[in-house]
Amino acid sequence: MSGHKNLSKSRYMNGIQCHKALWIAINEPLRIPKVNETTQNIFDQGHLLGELAQALFPDGINVNRPSISENLRDTKSALVLRKPLFEAGFSAARLFCRVDVLNPSQGTRWDIIEVKSTTEIRDEHLHDVAFQLHCCLLAGIEVDRCRIIYLDRDYVKNGEIDPVKLFKSEDVTERLAGFTSGIEERIDEMLEMIASPVCPETPLGQHCNAPYSCVLQEECWAFLPENHVMTLYYGKKLGEDLLIHGIKDICDIPSDVALNPKQQIQKDCVILGQPHIDRDAIRKFLDNLKYPLYFMDFETFMTAIPIYDGTRPYQSIPFQFSVHEVKSPGAKPENISFLAEGKNDPRPEFLLALQKAVGKSGTILVYYEAFEKTRLKELAAAFPSYESWVNGIAEKIVDLLGPFKDFSYYHPAQGGSASLKKVMPAVTGISYSGLGISHGDVASLRYMQATFGETSAGERRKIREDLLTYCGQDTGGMVSIVETLMAESRRLL
Repeated sequence: MSGHKNLSKSRYMNGIQCHKALWIAINEPLRIPKVNETTQNIFDQGHLLGELAQALFPDGINVNRPSISENLRDTKSALVLRKPLFEAGFSAARLFCRVDVLNPSQGTRWDIIEVKSTTEIRDEHLHDVAFQLHCCLLAGIEVDRCRIIYLDRDYVKNGEIDPVKLFKSEDVTERLAGFTSGIEERIDEMLEMIASPVCPETPLGQHCNAPYSCVLQEECWAFLPENHVMTLYYGKKLGEDLLIHGIKDICDIPSDVALNPKQQIQKDCVILGQPHIDRDAIRKFLDNLKYPLYFMDFETFMTAIPIYDGTRPYQSIPFQFSVHEVKSPGAKPENISFLAEGKNDPRPEFLLALQKAVGKSGTILVYYEAFEKTRLKELAAAFPSYESWVNGIAEKIVDLLGPFKDFSYYHPAQGGSASLKKVMPAVTGISYSGLGISHGDVASLRYMQATFGETSAGERRKIREDLLTYCGQDTGGMVSIVETLMAESRRLL
């Protein structure tokens, strides 16, 4: 390992979250897992936004270069031109940063402009800009103001993208005080730490997932038992405190530690190794279901830069649904699926197919109703001729999450989660392992690859098969969950 190590902007952000992650990133980078494809897609969208934001500075000069030395050299040469500089690089006192846009201000001063692919300004963004400001000042750059450019959540595409309207700009100079305070001490501590031959040990805690899920979490958390205290339902702070006191397993939580009712159920289930079942509550839930039953699930994709007219940044665009219909008690479920084809806006065909798939009477079961109801509300707003029908089916939606969120049913294998991905395997034994697509984020990415990417006919066919299987398993699994609840509800009758 080199005895002289520098701190970049991205590494500083690593250090803000976790010193151990920073040390490993610099000293043992091979331990850092390869970026997964969904995360890479987020990065790619960020790069596209950064390029689009450059259109706001039509006379700008791009000084981004493959190597740091070239970047520093070309930045120095371009500064005298007093034009907006894209990716200007600065180095001083073992620090290095690139500035998205360095914009000329009054006299010899410059504005630091950071471009973010979000619809709001977050604390981590201010830490980011604070580091850039500190680095630029050390490098002798006179800084006037600091600004963050981000997406306007209310922008609606109508024809060609208008960067002026797509982005918002906010002066954050005054907000940086709390983030520049103590920055020299933090940087000195990080520089000393990364130069050490010994990797620091950082206690596990909520910071492992904030502001982002740490790429080393799987490695760092590997020693924990299956039902560890950080899986306590809405109990991350309590889990953190328990770990500090050496308590790792939920079943080892002392009786004098105050748990809320759901956490107590979780602990009891882990100790007994069997589910908690409130049959009265489950019967009450089931009594509200009216046949025919429609088990419904949507898949959507979103992009930072809207693709279709009438849509906003990061608006969820439905492209697929699966509906399993059970016409009467004991009837065999029948599946109806829709998966959009082509590059055109999939929503009109989606709505037409969904209207045919769902009948006028009965109950529509979804898992986490806020998602489907919000999508339906957006569809009704975009296509007013469907508004009455959408309002009608929205009234018939029942959330299958209910019995699991309120712990009427809890299985220890859920690991403190009421998500469908945890509940379905625990309750029915139906697993997502082995599927070509096993998560909604991957489903969205695969659809975009098949629709807008350069994929062969064979690859597109395989993706579509995997999408149909994945979405169909969600609704088919929901049928099995209800069947299990029905069986349990009859047990004491």
